Amino acid sequence: QVQLVESGGGLVQAGGSLRLSCAASSSIRRIDTMGWYRQAPGSERELVAEITNDGNTNYAGSVKGRFTISGDSAKNTVYLQMNSLKSEDTAVYYCAAEFRIPWYRKYWGQGTQVTVSS
Repeated sequence: QVQLVESGGGLVQAGGSLRLSCAASSSIRRIDTMGWYRQAPGSERELVAEITNDGNTNYAGSVKGRFTISGDSAKNTVYLQMNSLKSEDTAVYYCAAEFRIPWYRKYWGQGTQVTVSS
């Protein structure tokens, strides 16, 4: 089991930047994949970006080129750098940790609100 705590959300103007942090209670090197998801009101939760423990990354098309996911194993923290923010990026952002061995399980953080004003 792992606990995840997100921080860094807030209110920002369109075109601005924010960096979200997700602190894990255990070594992120033991986590197969860590990801950032978001959920806007009335919408389903969607994948924003994910990073595997060997450094491979994957991004949603809507954020590619604007957002960057990275990890710091020394701090057991994963970051989401968000640049050129748009009003449609407004959502609650959740951090997730996936394990595949010995069986699949996924853990979620409590979420952090990001609001982009136009």
